[in-house]
Amino acid sequence: MKIIDKYLLQSLFMGFIAAAALLLPLFSTLDLVGELDDIGGDYRLVQAIEVVAMTLPRRMVELGPFIALLGGIAALGQLALTQELNTLRAAGISAARIGLSTVLAGALLAVALAAVDEFAASPLQQSAIQLRAHAIASVEGNGKDGSIWGRKDQQFVRVGGLRLGRIPTHIEVFSFDGDQVLKEYLFANYADIQPKGIWQLHEVTVKRWVDSDETVEHMDQMIWQSVLPETRLQEVALPADSLSSRQLYHYIEFLKGTAQPSAQYEVALWEKLGTPLLTLAMILLAVPFSFSQVRSTGLGSKLALGAVTGLLVYLTNQIIVNLGILFGLVPVLVGTVPALLMLVFSMSLIFRFDRKR
Repeated sequence: MKIIDKYLLQSLFMGFIAAAALLLPLFSTLDLVGELDDIGGDYRLVQAIEVVAMTLPRRMVELGPFIALLGGIAALGQLALTQELNTLRAAGISAARIGLSTVLAGALLAVALAAVDEFAASPLQQSAIQLRAHAIASVEGNGKDGSIWGRKDQQFVRVGGLRLGRIPTHIEVFSFDGDQVLKEYLFANYADIQPKGIWQLHEVTVKRWVDSDETVEHMDQMIWQSVLPETRLQEVALPADSLSSRQLYHYIEFLKGTAQPSAQYEVALWEKLGTPLLTLAMILLAVPFSFSQVRSTGLGSKLALGAVTGLLVYLTNQIIVNLGILFGLVPVLVGTVPALLMLVFSMSLIFRFDRKR
């Protein structure tokens, strides 16, 4: 690696650190303010601060493209202010060559953020969700009412919630015949999960219909073979953005195997690939920002313009993702195409700048 590459990498990573030091406290403060509305009972300020601290790695991953853009603008803009970029251009180093060094820095940042996402952000965010749910005595689920749904063949299952994050409660099982006529309804107050997908149901009521006759049976306990995945049940009840890539993959396989919609989780999985691409695109976008005339546009103005650009890119990406889920578009396209388009746009700006010079 050439000395100039090492120098640019060092400058860029210092810019990343500075951008992260600015953005993370700001967004963490906003997250804490949002938690203050729920403080009460067993959920106190100490728990709220702990929840925000545990979600800090997730916030860092989400802000990765912004950190890349603002850090790149700050680092390269400072080099432009000291005329070091002009010196490099005068020495015959093109903007594309400088962009290659920024891509390397962006790739290292993207790999680091992907590792944080998989091994730190997801587990900590899930623990934070469970801690918060236990403290405020609520259930975080993947349905609007906190319920968990499952299906196998003609049997549909609804779990109303998870007590203490692990005990299924208010379990309903609907069994249909081949003509889609309800033939049996089962309700259990709660269940103990045993190995190999066996649930021991408690306080059970079973209703059966044969022709026009209805029978009702009440039992204190009943053994039932669960149709829900054998993975930890609390993972099923977590929001898609808190799951790691492995958890998303296994849950998508379960949803497909039980003929349930999986588009939301497939998009979330492909977004994890799109985020590193978007990070590369944003740091490349910092190169044209930095090569603009320093006298006409100061570093502060560049950073402000970069922040607005990053916000517009984020909002556009979220709109595309939500529209893709709404209209049932191909998840791989929804999750990666916006980042790829942004990457192509950033590269075209750099090559256009080189041609003008």
